[in-house]
Amino acid sequence: MDLSTYAISKDALIAVPTPADTRTYKAVSHEKLMDLTLEGIHRSGFILDKETYSAARYGNVANGKYTIKNVADSEMQIQIGWQNSLDKSISLKWAMGVHIFICSNGAISGDMGAFKKKHVGEVQSFTPQAISEYIKTAEDIFLSLQTEREAMKQIALTKRVTAEIIGRMYIEEQFIESTQLNIIKRELDHPTHDYGASNSLWELYQFATYSMKDVHPTLWMQNHIDAHKFFVNEAGFLKELPKTLIIPELFVPMNQLDLFENVAQF
Repeated sequence: MDLSTYAISKDALIAVPTPADTRTYKAVSHEKLMDLTLEGIHRSGFILDKETYSAARYGNVANGKYTIKNVADSEMQIQIGWQNSLDKSISLKWAMGVHIFICSNGAISGDMGAFKKKHVGEVQSFTPQAISEYIKTAEDIFLSLQTEREAMKQIALTKRVTAEIIGRMYIEEQFIESTQLNIIKRELDHPTHDYGASNSLWELYQFATYSMKDVHPTLWMQNHIDAHKFFVNEAGFLKELPKTLIIPELFVPMNQLDLFENVAQF
């Protein structure tokens, strides 16, 4: 069985056969999800920037990602995504988050407008209008994510606190694996990108999502949602820590830029 993850063209994904319906399972083709999402974006008055797809299991599991040109700032832009399977392995989900320009990282929040469906029939009755109503919330989600981003930038971390956070991501929350640990360690030592907030919670969050770029499509969306929730919670907790655990001199405030980032899961 093919368990590898790979980028795939739109035409190749459309060509993956959709299984016949059964009494308890109603498959939704990847092509229908593409059409619903693109029509929803258009109906919402947004401008599509790029659409990309990844797959596994010979295309039976797939993710679609759509970046929006006119809901963005100088650091990131809104990203709409879906996750689907044709082999009953995962439920259908839509989500909204952000795409980070400098590194192509993604961030997803599942707290707002969560949307998830089992393949049992009603999912086949989705309409472009219904999806567009969901997508119309992108601007509000983006504003919320901007606020979260700026809050994380203001939280400076010591090496010890950084190590504790990484350990919890790996051992307690389990949305990163040993492979991601190695990537995060490398980024801590020699960052590939400058996120404008050295030694901050925001930078560590970006190191984490950078390490998750090649996670399997069956895990990609949920792992990113878990990561975002974890770091948002950490931002609230760390702001209450004694000042001895925060090192302000390590953080030099940057010019504030327009913000944007958030996600909702279907």
